[in-house]
Amino acid sequence: MLLMLGVVFAITISLANYPSMILSWLLFGLEAKMSAFMLNTGAPAWLHGILIMGCYRTIAWVVAVMLPPMAVFFPLFTLLEDFGYLPRVAFNLDHLFRKNGGHGKQALTMSMGFGCNAAGVVAARIIESPRERLIAILTNSFVPCNGRFPMLIALIAIFLAEVGLVSGGAMLSAALLSLLIVLGILMTFAVSRLLSATLLRGVPSSFTLELPPFRRPQIGQVIVRSVFDRTLYVLGRAAAVAAPAGALIWLLANVSTPGGTLLGQLVRALDPFAQALGLDGAILTAFVLGFPANEIVLPLAIMAYLSTGSLAEMGSFSSLRALLLNNGWTWLTALNTMLFSLMHWPCSTTVLTIARETRSAKWTLFSIAVPTACGMAVCAFTAALARLLGLA
Repeated sequence: MLLMLGVVFAITISLANYPSMILSWLLFGLEAKMSAFMLNTGAPAWLHGILIMGCYRTIAWVVAVMLPPMAVFFPLFTLLEDFGYLPRVAFNLDHLFRKNGGHGKQALTMSMGFGCNAAGVVAARIIESPRERLIAILTNSFVPCNGRFPMLIALIAIFLAEVGLVSGGAMLSAALLSLLIVLGILMTFAVSRLLSATLLRGVPSSFTLELPPFRRPQIGQVIVRSVFDRTLYVLGRAAAVAAPAGALIWLLANVSTPGGTLLGQLVRALDPFAQALGLDGAILTAFVLGFPANEIVLPLAIMAYLSTGSLAEMGSFSSLRALLLNNGWTWLTALNTMLFSLMHWPCSTTVLTIARETRSAKWTLFSIAVPTACGMAVCAFTAALARLLGLA
């Protein structure tokens, strides 16, 4: 299972990289033309800022980062399902998940979460037991979705593996990313066991399954089903939330008071609490404002550091490293940022999906509180331990 998942990851990353670059070039090229059109027609600067630099840029960022990996990952996953491989994975892992209060099919929903946590939540419908289905839904966000991978990879490369500074950096980066994924899986098991022993007590359901024969996948149907039922469904929800969020982000970054921009004031207000977690005010603000989509967390942090007024990115790992170091980042900041990225509230698309699947405000809020509490506890412990030992 892990080997097959690794192969799917490798194919997804290799095939999605260039389409993502091309899509980004097209979308941001269109942004320049739309911007020029609005300015040439005499549109007010604030309207241009909200619509183009806020709404459109945020949507473009989400689509460029989110669409290509999902368009590769979900068809691959559906091919394995149609081939007959995934039911066998669920059956073989049932014992491990039962020991932690879950169900073998949770392995499939968890794996789907690597593509998108919202899709993983929807996939929990395959679990017949309401109790075990709820456990799968509440713990799905502990596995990093494709929106979190770019930031994780970047921070590992420039801080922990120090690519370009030491030999074997690429191998070390892959190993550290794998450790983070394993940590997410272990947290899934731990929280599943805790929930099944407290709030969601019950007898584990039996898992009887007539294994389907291995068969040749119907590639045409697989592609259509995965693209329309999963990729476009999730992307549409994300884009719908990203537009108003982009407008809000632009307003916060450009509306000033005597104390500075609203964004700057928010960063300063959150900084003391963020320092206790081993973070800083800018990155915690980025996580808060990145609630609509994890893809924009790092661009938000860069925007806060550079005071650009709109989402921004750096041209290379070296320039990003220099920017973060100039703003007081250390290895501890990078580590805790990755840990908090792994364990914090789900994105808005996932939260909306959880609300629809559970039809419960209580469990929806609980799905936000559980990973956030875990992330804050882990980050606070890591920061306190590093400072106690004089490592930071």
